[in-house]
Amino acid sequence: MLGLIGLLLVIWIVCIIIGAVVKGLFWLVVVGIILFIATAAYGWVKREATRDRG
Repeated sequence: MLGLIGLLLVIWIVCIIIGAVVKGLFWLVVVGIILFIATAAYGWVKREATRDRG
């Protein structure tokens, strides 16, 4: 599960970079940042939940 979250984080970073490089794709930067933060928060919560159980 954490591997999938790591993959998603990498994909969002790539989206942010592409949005920053290609003129006119500022919306991609915004969406990438929002999705990166949401995925990182989800991963943090899942990591804490698995740490408490075991």
